[in-house]
Amino acid sequence: MIAARRRRIGSRFSRLAKRPARWSRSVDRAANRGLERAHPVLLGVAQRSRALAKRVAAWVGPRLRPLGVVLFRTVARGERWLRRGAGAAIRGATRASTVITPPRAIGAAIVAVGTCLVVSQFLDYRAVEIGQPGYAGLADVARPPTVDAKTAGTAHAYLLVPLGLAAVALGLLAAARERRRLGLAVSALGLISVATILAVDLPSGLDAGAQTSRFAGAEAVLEDGFYAELAAAAGLVVAGLLYYARPCRIRINSSGRAASARRRRPRRRASSRARVARRA
Repeated sequence: MIAARRRRIGSRFSRLAKRPARWSRSVDRAANRGLERAHPVLLGVAQRSRALAKRVAAWVGPRLRPLGVVLFRTVARGERWLRRGAGAAIRGATRASTVITPPRAIGAAIVAVGTCLVVSQFLDYRAVEIGQPGYAGLADVARPPTVDAKTAGTAHAYLLVPLGLAAVALGLLAAARERRRLGLAVSALGLISVATILAVDLPSGLDAGAQTSRFAGAEAVLEDGFYAELAAAAGLVVAGLLYYARPCRIRINSSGRAASARRRRPRRRASSRARVARRA
């Protein structure tokens, strides 16, 4: 009895396993029949669409041809103008490169930075804000009133004005004559200016002084003049080092010079024997 039951169960499983294969075959046959029936229809639609496309092209082509001619002529003219503009820009850049050399450009930057240092001495570098705790969280809406504003030159008796003028003079001299030592002098002036700003202006700018006893919540703050003179002094240091380093100059060793001399050497003409050998 047990063996008979096992055989029946096995036969049932084999029948269940064969059903998906039958279903897939039936689906495959139905799909093939559908494709065979749809193929002539699709072929006819493709032929009709091709004929319609040819008719549309034959009707639209002559009407759009003038517009295409105008479009391509406009593109050609624009290309000509762009080429002319590019050529003019190249010629102008080539001529400007012979006048505005890297040392002259750095010298002009030194002059500009020295001028900024002189101008920053007449700007307010510190002030005392009154009632600072009452304006906490209202920085975007209102600012506390300020008193006792001072210019940057008053902190060190306008010492940076002659230093800035000296930097301007060195910048003009550096633009006229290429001497690396001028870059070291400019960097030295910048270092002296930075040291003066950090040693004198910064402590005096953050000192409220007698205003703390006169007003409640008085606090000393640094204004834009302090950061302007500090940036100008740092610019002098960087510009001087750039002028001294001269990164645009490329050194050529002896092997490079020999290779360039070989390139410039004219080639010898081939002899008559060599020509006869080539022809042969």
